[in-house]
Amino acid sequence: MEWLILFLKVFVVFQVAQGLASLCVWVERKGSALIQDRIGANRAGAFAQTDILLLKPVMPIIRLLGVLGIINTLVCDAVKALFKEDFLPENTSNFVHSLAPFMGAFPVFVAYALIPIAPDFTIAGYYIRPQVASLDVGILFIFAMGSIAVYGATIAGWVGNNKFSLLGGLRTAAQMISYELALGLSLVCMVILYGTLDLYEMIEAQSTLLFGFLPAWGVFTQPIAFIIFFIAGMAETKRAPFDLPEAESELVAGYFTEYSGMKFLLFWLGEFAEIALLSALMVIMFFGGWDIPFVHYPETWWGALIGHAVFMAKVSFFCVLQIVIRWTLPRFRYDQLMTMGWKMLLPIAMFNLLLTGALKLLM
Repeated sequence: MEWLILFLKVFVVFQVAQGLASLCVWVERKGSALIQDRIGANRAGAFAQTDILLLKPVMPIIRLLGVLGIINTLVCDAVKALFKEDFLPENTSNFVHSLAPFMGAFPVFVAYALIPIAPDFTIAGYYIRPQVASLDVGILFIFAMGSIAVYGATIAGWVGNNKFSLLGGLRTAAQMISYELALGLSLVCMVILYGTLDLYEMIEAQSTLLFGFLPAWGVFTQPIAFIIFFIAGMAETKRAPFDLPEAESELVAGYFTEYSGMKFLLFWLGEFAEIALLSALMVIMFFGGWDIPFVHYPETWWGALIGHAVFMAKVSFFCVLQIVIRWTLPRFRYDQLMTMGWKMLLPIAMFNLLLTGALKLLM
């Protein structure tokens, strides 16, 4: 029975990761269209008809999904990528060329194993924690997986045997290593505040109230750490205005210029899954996870389901927010990017760490 529970946990968490990544893809397509005052994808499936009686009741739903662009974005684009020809640059290793997108996406999905997606509950006498792996060093594990994902983009830039790819790979390495410092220091502040590296315990630590009315969420107790984490996290996902590794107007497609078909799709999926992972971490450490002030969830399956819905709503909000920012702000120049990382975020993060440590000792 324990193996069955573990299998169900893995299945559910993987579906959550895929679902959030798919949501980001759809918002990227339709959200950018709304921001740019255009229609966007709205044709595939919008005029679907059938003579099969069993399918007629579902046709209005299919047409609605077509008008919303969901079929085009999540079905047609994926099928098109699967059947596209896989090009391999000359004088490069097929193994390394295939390894790069795998290394870019796999660690991100592994990191989801540490994300608690709902409060604990009891069913049929079994006490279940909706988290695939409950580690005392959860934050460190996720940070390690994020560091490994850097190698995927860097290797892709090198194995592309192309000057644009190489420049994109070098930019990726420089950018992600630079912003990892500020990101890590902001995480250290949260570890000092909560006294634990376990993500579930961090959520529980935020279930109290400050001054009797204010939620003890990290965004209220560590606002500087939240701002640093949000900015540095967006830089880690390589999305605009931090998309220097891709920079279509400068580097064609950056580090994955020489990729097509499913390999290209894997890079894209990894990027959007990383956006959702960053959003989940923000919700867990700064917005109380599934916590709602003055609300207590019963340890039942329906209580866990309500908590999961609250958690997903918060995560979805930050996914959409990041994509709106991506289509609103212009790209930084490379010197501006490095200046922000080394001369602004890093000193502020170090000051915040010293301040947090001093306050912790005095309290």
